[in-house]
Amino acid sequence: MSEKSVTNVCKRGSRRNWTKALLASCILVSAAGPWAGSLSWADTSSMIKPSGPAQRIPDFVELVKQVKPAVVSITSMIRSDAMEGGNMSMGGGGPFPFPFPFQMMPQPSKQLIEARGSGFVISADGYVVTNNHVVKGATKVTVTLDDGTTLPAKVVGRDGKTDLALLKVTTTQKLPFIELGESDDVQPGEWVIAVGNPYGLGGTVTAGIVSARGRDINEGPYDNFIQVDAPINRGNSGGPLFTQDGKVVGVNTAILSPSGGGSIGIGFAIPSDTVRSVVDQLRKTGHVVRGYLGVNAQVISPVMASALNLPAPAVAGAPPAGALVASVSQDSPAEKAGLKAEDVITDFNGQKITTPHDLAVRVAAVAPGTQVTIGFVRAGKAQTVTTKIGNLAGATGDAGKTSSAVGGQHLGIALAPLNRDTRQQLGLSQDVHGVVVSDVEAGSPADQAGIRPGDVIQSVGSQQVDTPKAAVALVKTAMAAKKPLLLRILREGQSLFIAISPDGSTAGVPTDNGIGGDDDDGDN
Repeated sequence: MSEKSVTNVCKRGSRRNWTKALLASCILVSAAGPWAGSLSWADTSSMIKPSGPAQRIPDFVELVKQVKPAVVSITSMIRSDAMEGGNMSMGGGGPFPFPFPFQMMPQPSKQLIEARGSGFVISADGYVVTNNHVVKGATKVTVTLDDGTTLPAKVVGRDGKTDLALLKVTTTQKLPFIELGESDDVQPGEWVIAVGNPYGLGGTVTAGIVSARGRDINEGPYDNFIQVDAPINRGNSGGPLFTQDGKVVGVNTAILSPSGGGSIGIGFAIPSDTVRSVVDQLRKTGHVVRGYLGVNAQVISPVMASALNLPAPAVAGAPPAGALVASVSQDSPAEKAGLKAEDVITDFNGQKITTPHDLAVRVAAVAPGTQVTIGFVRAGKAQTVTTKIGNLAGATGDAGKTSSAVGGQHLGIALAPLNRDTRQQLGLSQDVHGVVVSDVEAGSPADQAGIRPGDVIQSVGSQQVDTPKAAVALVKTAMAAKKPLLLRILREGQSLFIAISPDGSTAGVPTDNGIGGDDDDGDN
């Protein structure tokens, strides 16, 4: 029965006929609808069919009663000049106030500002964990326990790169404390509870779920945050993030706040695995020692992956995984292990490496002197080596740079040989080989790629070049074969790769990450 016939029946006023028509219409719609029982999809193999046990929203009352006595409020008297820069930044014009602002109380004095944050006790004898930015620049720090007792605190040590600090209070009584859990076991969707001192309101409890793991918000070299939607605000800095078993899996540290104001429901916590490593070192020595490998690595674009003969990703369209070694520092653990430029590190001590940031975090977490196994791809073949990790504090590794690369048949660069005058101008020694870029055409692919006058092209593909003629010949050969072109560039003493696609497509924006360098965060 058509829609028109149903209307006609209704107009005739017959209740019986109208009912029959309506039923027929319902049957017709049901049979034709997208979810009709008679409809079947050709292929349902990839259809997602969520299933799981029915669960009630958890009740955190008993858990909070047990853990709350170990959560403390921290008050710091901070010099006003310490608030003007560095990790004390209130966020400025960026979306990430890192660390997010803690509660500050106005004072009559122009020299000191009272700041309030959060923390938690990790031992009966009075060790307290908080954020570095809560106590950095403080002339006086006090800790207020859950029962209202206020105790003076000493800063045992700080680590600016992870934004962690360890305090010690003196007391004749054993303090209730809480245990660090395993952040690697935390999964997205898991319930978590945040306890802290937002806006000076001590003992505030909020709950939510883990939104994601391994977040890099580009605010530190070792960003590896747990993202949560539990409401956290000003003053929550340094407070604990609990799972339902009462273990601390994170230290609340940053929020996403486009306006620079309060929480919009996206917060970030330092994983407990990082906290454990840092705090143990701060307790023993007052500072943090990090592992050092001695490679400068960069992200791999799809064009680079093709040029390096890397295997295709398991999932079509997925970005290439690994860290492309742009250069190896002299006398470094990497050089002693035999790693070379163009190697792609895919595994570090049994852990998969997907980006240079992954590698930086993994290397830094290893104690100097530890022997590790490194998996890498060279010329399309998977290999492994072992080496002992060095000490970052005593290393003089290369600093990372940022580059970009696009393709095109016409590169738009002029090349010149490395003669004595050029070497003097660029500060290059006699053992540096290559050809120097003397000019770059405005708007050309080379210009868009970020190639600059003064860059030294050391190799085209895997072939080292010593003359402009040799470089041009290799470029022409690669272009004629319609293969991606990989250039190794030396810029201001820093090696990096630039890939150019023969079809003119963008090769991506590789970001370098120096897995090494000076530790200049001002730790105590």
